[in-house]
Amino acid sequence: MQTGLIAIAAYCLGSISFAVLISKAMRLPDPRSYGSNNPGATNVLRTGNKLAAALTLFGDAGKGALAVGLTVLYTGESPASGFDAPLAGAMAFLGHLYPVFHGFKGGKGVATAAGVLLALNPYLGLGALATFGIIVIFFRMISLASVIAAVFAVFWAWSLFGLAPITPVVGAIALLLIWRHRENILRLVRGTEPRLGAKKT
Repeated sequence: MQTGLIAIAAYCLGSISFAVLISKAMRLPDPRSYGSNNPGATNVLRTGNKLAAALTLFGDAGKGALAVGLTVLYTGESPASGFDAPLAGAMAFLGHLYPVFHGFKGGKGVATAAGVLLALNPYLGLGALATFGIIVIFFRMISLASVIAAVFAVFWAWSLFGLAPITPVVGAIALLLIWRHRENILRLVRGTEPRLGAKKT
């Protein structure tokens, strides 16, 4: 019963779209109506409003971390050995991808996943972020960095926790994140995925 309530609450928290709310509050276009049509910080940045993009980034990451943190406070269990905290993180992530408050049309979940991983374990989160940063520096592709970081997150979880519940949960998050980037992956294969700073033709 407790686990089910935690899962529902975390999903509802994750369903709050900061991209949509912040854009509305700052009188910007709905992020689902331009660019990639993706309600996330990268798309909000296309408006040229860096503050709105930053607030979206921190909001999306924060809700993932908050879902894990509140669960830890409520249950008293360790994310490294328990099940409820990793589950809460996964459900918040799922809520971001398919938000019940926004017609189940959500973002790709990179920021929310980062918040979840950092809250579950700082070393796990920093390992994934370091992987992300290295790929961005060398290849200047957010999508490629996101997919590779997702794969490595599973490796870091396995290295740190073995077969503890946190590992398969991180694996599920990684698979969903990769699935949400399937169109980007196709463009990467075709060589048409844009790089950071590249001018549009």
